[in-house]
Amino acid sequence: MPLKDFPIWRRPRHHLDVEGAGDHVHWVELFFDLIHVVTVFMLGNFLSHHLDWHGFWIFTGLFLAIFFAWADSSVYNSLYISTDIPHRTVMAVQIVTMMFIAAAIPAVTSGGWPYFALGYALNRALTAWLYWRARSTGAEETSLAYEQGRNFFVLAAVFALSAVLPKPLAYWVFGAGVLLIQVQYMAPRFGTLRFERFLPRLGHLSERFALLMLILLGEGFFKLVVTLADKGIYKAAPGTLFNLAMGGLSLFAMAWIYFDSVGNAKPRSRAVPVLLAYWIAHIVILWSAVLVGVALAGEVYVGLWQPYPSGYGTIGTLGLAVFLAALWWLQTLVEGRDVTRSYHSWKVRLFGIVMALCVLAIHPFVPSIIGNLLWGIGLFAQIAVPLYRSTQDMRREPAA
Repeated sequence: MPLKDFPIWRRPRHHLDVEGAGDHVHWVELFFDLIHVVTVFMLGNFLSHHLDWHGFWIFTGLFLAIFFAWADSSVYNSLYISTDIPHRTVMAVQIVTMMFIAAAIPAVTSGGWPYFALGYALNRALTAWLYWRARSTGAEETSLAYEQGRNFFVLAAVFALSAVLPKPLAYWVFGAGVLLIQVQYMAPRFGTLRFERFLPRLGHLSERFALLMLILLGEGFFKLVVTLADKGIYKAAPGTLFNLAMGGLSLFAMAWIYFDSVGNAKPRSRAVPVLLAYWIAHIVILWSAVLVGVALAGEVYVGLWQPYPSGYGTIGTLGLAVFLAALWWLQTLVEGRDVTRSYHSWKVRLFGIVMALCVLAIHPFVPSIIGNLLWGIGLFAQIAVPLYRSTQDMRREPAA
């Protein structure tokens, strides 16, 4: 093989121009994904310390901004296969920008804001440069890469401006920039969705979403362990240790039902409404997974007989209800899961949602063992009912 064909020297190419382009995630992309463990952990800590409506909306805005930083990189890497030294260098610097963004989150409403906004601006500028490089190296002959690069350079300027503006104007300008990220994709007349070559590798994107889900649920384990370690495991009552174990099992159960139902599954078509719905549903389900991960840290603060901490209980019950609703929605959007869909039916999802909302109403007034039991029934029924149904069907099958 000529040296120019080795990955470290291979210039960007659109996947439509590559014969047999694969869908698997490159190690550089996986490294970029893993840095979000730290980012999401800091974001979860922010919510833990601001369990009111003001903190909740700031958390949601920060989550969307961080998600788009991840998603824009994922879209580029899904369109253009790029593994050479300049690409790796840019991805390395983007990882460093996420380090600064993560470190700024605890003080994002005060002295940390300029660092967050400037780190985000540089991250967007690097994405813009990747698109312009794809154009300059001949990977894209249409205006797709040029327009994407131009848009992200403009957005980078908007985010940088928000770093020096007085508050709350800075927040409004930054929020407008986050909104414009989606507009530049979706606008009917000038959005990049209008290009025929704006066709990401669907298998690649679905794998990236699945990896991010594992990272976000893994952050929940991390938060449970760190919370208990800070408290001192030797100080914890037996009820608290039982709660911790059930919290870990709950996170595992969420991964189980996600991957059985929709994980790694491609959208059922390339129709724009389907792709947009698939995109939005994943934003919602990933956001709800973070909420549940944060809420389960409340298990460390109670035994079996005290009411569950109110703020944690609210985001945990809402998080589970939204998680199951988004999962229900995603099941209608993906291909190749028809058999699974027959067992993971809408009735099972609705039962879990209703149970979560019931716990939302009663958790401040009942012992945590009651609230956890009802919440757990709603979640673990998502595994138990499909398993029971499939086992019954297996027994009815004729012997080979």
